[in-house]
Amino acid sequence: MRTDVRRTHNAVTTTSTSAAAAAVLAGITTVRNLGILAHVDAGKTTVTERILFLAGETHKRGEVHDGTTVTDCHPQERERGITIFAAAVSCLWDGHRINLIDTPGHVDFADEVERSLRVLDGAVAVFDAVAGVEPQSESVWRQADRHGVPRIAFVNKMDRAGADLDAAVASIRERLHPVPLAVQLPVGREGDFTGVVDLLTMRALTWDDGPGRDGLREGPVPEELRAEAEHRRRRLDEAVAGLHPVALEEYYEHAALSTATLAAALRDLTHSGEAVVVLCGSAYRNRGVEPLLAAVTAYLPSPLDVPAVRGSAVGAAGSGGAARSGGAAGAEGAEGAEGAELERAADPAGPLTGLVFKVNVTASGRLTYLRLYTGTLRKGETVLDATTGRTERIARILRVQADSHTETDSAVAGDIVAVIGVKAARTGATLCAPGAPLVLEPPVTAEPVVTVAVEARRSVDTDRLAVALARLAEEDPSLVVRTDPETGQRVLSGLGELHLEVAVEKIRRDHNGLEVTVGRPQVAHRETVERGVTGHVHRHVKQDGGAGQFAQVVIDVAPLDGPVGAQEGGGFVFASTVTGGRVPKEYVQAVEAGCRDALAEGPLGGHPVTGLRVTLTDGATHSKDSSDLAFRTAGRTALRDALRACRMVLLEPVVEVTVTVPQEAVGGVLGDLAARRGRVQGSDPHGAVAAVTAVVPLAELFGYATALRSRTQGRGTFTTRPAGYAPAPAAAR
Repeated sequence: MRTDVRRTHNAVTTTSTSAAAAAVLAGITTVRNLGILAHVDAGKTTVTERILFLAGETHKRGEVHDGTTVTDCHPQERERGITIFAAAVSCLWDGHRINLIDTPGHVDFADEVERSLRVLDGAVAVFDAVAGVEPQSESVWRQADRHGVPRIAFVNKMDRAGADLDAAVASIRERLHPVPLAVQLPVGREGDFTGVVDLLTMRALTWDDGPGRDGLREGPVPEELRAEAEHRRRRLDEAVAGLHPVALEEYYEHAALSTATLAAALRDLTHSGEAVVVLCGSAYRNRGVEPLLAAVTAYLPSPLDVPAVRGSAVGAAGSGGAARSGGAAGAEGAEGAEGAELERAADPAGPLTGLVFKVNVTASGRLTYLRLYTGTLRKGETVLDATTGRTERIARILRVQADSHTETDSAVAGDIVAVIGVKAARTGATLCAPGAPLVLEPPVTAEPVVTVAVEARRSVDTDRLAVALARLAEEDPSLVVRTDPETGQRVLSGLGELHLEVAVEKIRRDHNGLEVTVGRPQVAHRETVERGVTGHVHRHVKQDGGAGQFAQVVIDVAPLDGPVGAQEGGGFVFASTVTGGRVPKEYVQAVEAGCRDALAEGPLGGHPVTGLRVTLTDGATHSKDSSDLAFRTAGRTALRDALRACRMVLLEPVVEVTVTVPQEAVGGVLGDLAARRGRVQGSDPHGAVAAVTAVVPLAELFGYATALRSRTQGRGTFTTRPAGYAPAPAAAR
């Protein structure tokens, strides 16, 4: 099949001539690095627990409501009943090693999902069989799209009242836009859900409610479902044939697809992202997890099936690593010019390359989580942090099982491990062979939107608080710590109210006796141009006895088209229409750099400026006194002065809120959202409940959870996702 040919080609191009290396490479084909993605409370952690239980890693099924899960191991996670920190676990299933990361589902911890997706080869997206695609499941799906991570879908909670596989599949098609290919038919509905019909093998899989691992029963398709199963199999064949050329040829010839052709086509379509395989089950009742694991091994890629990792070459740091890595490292170091883009395939014999995606700093030591893309990492060897040029020694290598670890002597390309001994590497750092340095693209860090002031209650604890905050920022790059220049207070910024609440509580728990006071949350405002200016002239002249500085620029400033806060490039576009060489090209770049410097503080309140277009229309130079520095200074000052002449608008962050409440409480919730300056987008009834969607300023949602519980007698829930920025009311300007 086409898939087998591609896998063979990868093996040929990356395999060493030695039999030992060939055996290691063959082992990599059985590795699956995947994440569990979903909206909060869709059942991600329960799915992970059932996988570990069925694989024999745990002897009892962990439950979220009992606080007995492996991955939700932090005390705050068990108390709150949600996943906060991405947790890595590993297990063996059907001859495959599955490295799995259980990710958070709450929007405040989306950065944990982003860092995890950066190092994963595949993912399982979990959906609620009643709610279908929910706001945060759509957000994490888009994150996976950006990283090109292949996915399969698992529709969970099929035993709930109102569960409907077809409706969930329809919501995937309408809101996420891949082609959903359901490969199962439920046996029973809602509370009577007992199993599934596998449409590939046309066999029924049913489960009993026993506590053990042997509850699966396989048999023929029940007579009452046979016609429906055959109909759905024909539709599946038709859909796959329309997407896959090899399947299309067989379908034209036989008017049906063989099981082998269908399985190979599903694998190819999953890898390309053209379609998503959809399975169903009830993780809580341990139904449907074995077929899910079979789909993971059959359809999701191994490290050899994904594209080679790309990075930028940097100057070699000594020759110690070249000897260990052999000729491959030395040759690549020789041909890779500074800044050149290089590719490295998943070859255990190649030069070591790994990406740090998580750091956990504790009182007993520092754990650095690492995804190895190529090479072999051994205990005791020295590696280079290519991001900083610092060398680090690997003291220990650990296989991670959430908060427990098993030591190993080495790890190879495709592995996800934790290491001890790395003292300074931060999240996003590249660890590589010293003789073949390469810098990989780090995970993107979200910009903080909520800020609180944090102070030690006792002055003697001020230094301890500084250490605690620094440790927090090291573990979570989306937390930003700074000192307010006006008040001298330490300010902690994050992605939401819950994000900061969890961070402050972590300080209190991890540093015994450290008492802190926290100010009221404040949102991060922005400024934008409502009406621009044209032909603004600025001349920069400086004479101080030596070589002078001279630069003259003429700029236009205009609002940037598109929704505020959603523009590409950070909401700033720079262009030049200068002709005749009046401003040389190298100076144009300096003017742009100066303009970007000026965006840091706007004229209304010193907030960052976004949503504007700056055009350099003219300028002048001096034969001796013009320089990059002079034009950068001119660009910075020109834009600052021009912004003062523009009509500016203060912006505040807004979020899309989805509130799920009983039908009888909808009126009160709508009135409350209107009082919070919310713009209601719609109300979607689902039986006895309704989902109200509105766009609300983030500042108005502080404390909303308590207010909603009070208004709905504890039956209302809500979720949010960022929706950019909107003009703030005049009182806030």
